[in-house]
Amino acid sequence: MKIQDFFAQNEWLLKIIYVALTIIIATFIYSILTNFMEKAMEKSKINNKKAKTYIKLIKSICGYVFILIVILIILKIYGVNISSMLAGLGIVSIIIGLAIQDFLKDIIRGSSIISDDYFSVGDVIKYKDMEGKVLLIGLKTTKIQDLATGNIYSIANRNIEEVSIVSKIIYVRVPLPYELKLKEQHKVVEDIVKIVKKDKLIEDCENIGLTELADSKIEYLLKVTLNPVNKLQVRRNVLEHIIEGLEANNIEVPYNQIDVHQK
Repeated sequence: MKIQDFFAQNEWLLKIIYVALTIIIATFIYSILTNFMEKAMEKSKINNKKAKTYIKLIKSICGYVFILIVILIILKIYGVNISSMLAGLGIVSIIIGLAIQDFLKDIIRGSSIISDDYFSVGDVIKYKDMEGKVLLIGLKTTKIQDLATGNIYSIANRNIEEVSIVSKIIYVRVPLPYELKLKEQHKVVEDIVKIVKKDKLIEDCENIGLTELADSKIEYLLKVTLNPVNKLQVRRNVLEHIIEGLEANNIEVPYNQIDVHQK
């Protein structure tokens, strides 16, 4: 039996082969296109966050376009009249539009996130009670990794109003006992600042000064500059450095006490 006759009797098999070839060729072209974009960015030596975010968004858009094209080709292979189908879309466009309102909002918001430079891949953002590092900005969602748990979450881009960028600065209080003279207080705090600055995760540390006269302690304020990704660990480190500085000066951490006076 000739090959032509075999496929004529098994037309379904020929269609499956065409579909498989269509998917393979589309995947191959998409892979070449995305690799070309990545290599072009490497050659241009553009490594800023915004450029990387644009590349990832373009790759996401290309992915959706290729999927749409493949679906149309497969429909054509199976004899679906694409022209009539596309013409008929005008009739149901209003219904579809109502059904995909949220989808369209996500796409529009996803584009504005990048164009307005609201945040980029690698930034740390806060959404509700969660702080996380931005891993990917897509057409529909933004993926972030929770700094506290390491879990990865997807945020719908239409919820951008609820997102804020986490600052590179945290403030930590240094407690000191009232028994210390003012000069001694300054010396202890400066010693602590020197210790904190030696931490590799900390970019800078500054003594803001006396901030509160509490019931059982005097409090100074430290301004610590850091990479927001390390925020939780840095706060823990700074607290340890404060205790280290107090111990080096033979000072106990102040705590609430009750004085009882008898007549």
